[in-house]
Amino acid sequence: MGSTTLNFEIGPNPPPRLDKALARDVPEAAALSRTRLARLIAAGQIAVNGACVTDAKARVAEGDTVQITVPVAEESHIAPEDIALDIVYEDDDLVVVDKPAGMVVHPAPGTPSGTLVNALLHHFGGNLSGVGGAKRPGIVHRIDKETSGLLVVAKSDRAHHGLAAQFEAHDVERQYLAVCHGVPDASDPRLRGLRGISFEPGNIMRIETRLARHKTDRQKQAVYQTGGRHAVTRARIVERFGTPAAAALVECWLETGRTHQIRVHMAYAGHGLIGDPTYGGRRKLSTKALPEAALTAACGFERQALHAAHLGFEHPATGEMMRFDAALPLDMADLIAALSQTL
Repeated sequence: MGSTTLNFEIGPNPPPRLDKALARDVPEAAALSRTRLARLIAAGQIAVNGACVTDAKARVAEGDTVQITVPVAEESHIAPEDIALDIVYEDDDLVVVDKPAGMVVHPAPGTPSGTLVNALLHHFGGNLSGVGGAKRPGIVHRIDKETSGLLVVAKSDRAHHGLAAQFEAHDVERQYLAVCHGVPDASDPRLRGLRGISFEPGNIMRIETRLARHKTDRQKQAVYQTGGRHAVTRARIVERFGTPAAAALVECWLETGRTHQIRVHMAYAGHGLIGDPTYGGRRKLSTKALPEAALTAACGFERQALHAAHLGFEHPATGEMMRFDAALPLDMADLIAALSQTL
């Protein structure tokens, strides 16, 4: 396996640790993430002043010469699969995909094939510069299997590093459309009494809590007030359904991007998503508020009614602001059409 060599010097006032100094001073064009640098240190691919260093905590000084040997990206162990994809945008650095409901993003023990990554590997046809040392797509964020909509995937280390930094800094625009039970309105005194829920101008519900694994069901996430990870979701009513209103189409913004965040937060607010088998609870729509066709459509909806409709980010190579929108898939469009019918 071949390799390339990168040479540079440690700049003034370096951090005391090798790994942090490398993350600061490695040439930007090399597009080596902190994780990749840590792996290269552990693999003995870093030399300081001519001597191999494998301790990430080793001290460095201004003017130290660094040589990094970067192995050529290896072929991925994940098999390419000829699965149709809806490619919204693609260039040499990244690809934006409109993922259908039912597709898992990345292979896992329970779903070793048929995933978005399998499909992308076939789509790329080997034309990948490599992410993290392997010729594989760089997954910087995910959406649940049964959630449809937009994902950006890196095709190079440079793009992976730049996109990951934006997601970590919460600089990425992510807006979802969801159909929920009830109507999350500022006039509801119950909502105003729930800890972590407030309303901003424009009747925008803001939910701020901690999220962590459920204490008894490890497949679920749960809301906590301490511990876990900080999570913020905003939701705005787009349309109300029923007389009186029994359900709503809402637009949700993610300030953070935790596992199942929108689904957990909306359920916490008492407005679980229609069709959500995990967090939707046993709540049913009022038979007095909606016609039979609407009730039938809602009861028969077989996934959480959630769609990643808008994605915006700064292109990691050009700095250009990129924004994409994905229309509702047919199943959600049909659901909304049915709910829009009046008695």
